[in-house]
Amino acid sequence: MEESAFSVYMGVDVGTAKIAVLLFDMHSGTVRATCSIPNSSETTNAQGRARGWSEWDAEQTVELAFQAIADATSHRPREQFRGIGVTGQMHGMLLVGRDQCPLSPLIGWQDQRCNEKMPRENLTYIQRMIELAGEHGFLLEGCYPATGYMGSTLFWLKESQALPSEPATACFLPDYCVMKMTGCGPISDPSNAGSSGIYDIKSRQWDYELIERLGLKPDLLPEVKRSAKIAGELTSEAAKKTGLKEGTPVCVACGDNQASFLGSVADRRGMMLINIGTGGQLSLWVPDHMVAKGVDTRCYLGESYLLVAASLGGGNTYALLNRFFNEVGRVFFGAKGDTELYDEMTRLASKVHRGADGLRCEPLFTGTRRDPESRAVWRGMSESNFTPSHMSRALLEGIAEQFKTSYREMLQGGVSPRARLVGSGNAVRKNPLLAEVLSYIFDLPIRIPKNVEEASFGAALLAAEGCGEFGDLEEAARMVTYK
Repeated sequence: MEESAFSVYMGVDVGTAKIAVLLFDMHSGTVRATCSIPNSSETTNAQGRARGWSEWDAEQTVELAFQAIADATSHRPREQFRGIGVTGQMHGMLLVGRDQCPLSPLIGWQDQRCNEKMPRENLTYIQRMIELAGEHGFLLEGCYPATGYMGSTLFWLKESQALPSEPATACFLPDYCVMKMTGCGPISDPSNAGSSGIYDIKSRQWDYELIERLGLKPDLLPEVKRSAKIAGELTSEAAKKTGLKEGTPVCVACGDNQASFLGSVADRRGMMLINIGTGGQLSLWVPDHMVAKGVDTRCYLGESYLLVAASLGGGNTYALLNRFFNEVGRVFFGAKGDTELYDEMTRLASKVHRGADGLRCEPLFTGTRRDPESRAVWRGMSESNFTPSHMSRALLEGIAEQFKTSYREMLQGGVSPRARLVGSGNAVRKNPLLAEVLSYIFDLPIRIPKNVEEASFGAALLAAEGCGEFGDLEEAARMVTYK
């Protein structure tokens, strides 16, 4: 066989909506194959859904991941795979026992239970955490606590007396996937641990003083190792299910935000990433720890950091406007109310001038992480711009303006300006007008990566770096190409 047949690295992205697998040929520098399947493992019951809960069967999710791996590799010699990288949703968590079996469902990142009022108190669980932590309690974490974060969910479980009586370890979903691949105990990395809200991102260790103030037990928390370090080797059982070779190296998992950045940004010093799917994130690399108003500071892969402005509003806000137009058709004109209007909305929006003739939208329909009670605002409505075309245009511009505001705050915090935008995520890829709007709102050229599975590509690159194929992450990032 030719040399490249033995240099394929796999990236696995275990997400809420889907599970994606990507095969990257190191020597040719090309993506050989991708495979994705829906994640159908949600178990939230009707009562939980009504409360905004999000619960999933982690074991079923791993089985789906194994199925996706088997599908992606079914026609390829198993000897060619040099290593596996894993990423996935950062904030959700489950508890596992010493036998590595789940002691709880996976409570996902979209779960809203920590925004509920505590019994006999006029505070939510998040507000109570902030009160217990004190004025400067979360400065070391790079972010405020939010519902769906590991630390917040552990606090809810403790206050609800729902922690198991037997020894347990909190585990992120991608870490659980690595555990089931290798048979090793729960191992996290700084990019995932930093998403918990109780991890000191500067010293890169659990914030034990904060953990004590919150009344949590340190022995609930997983071991943290360097990103890309080899966690273990594929077990015989996992090899049979995936069709891969037993003993294939599996690296410590990383967060999907960091994996997407590595898999999208070829020049981290001159580019910034805007990823818009259901929600959205603006991510910008900095070499050293720093704090900027209104944005999170997150551990990147290695010793550096990302400044991240995370928005709960992205493609879901465009979907909300789509539902509104459908509801008008159903109520007033007898339509079925289930038509996908996105292409027509975008076509109409493209005919409206920049600025939507004065119509402005702040698309905070589901609030923000820091202010869940905030809501969307439409301003400047007039007889001439109160139209579906203008509403569609103003909503897209509102999404872009949110990110531009966060970028300004980063610049005010001392970040050097970036010369180019990178746009990723389905909302950008499937809506060229949104990419155009982002470009002119930021007044920067925008590039779209050729590879559509940015997070799984980043995980594959990280695995290659961990197995010694690259000198460092900057060299690995040069494998990213654009349309």
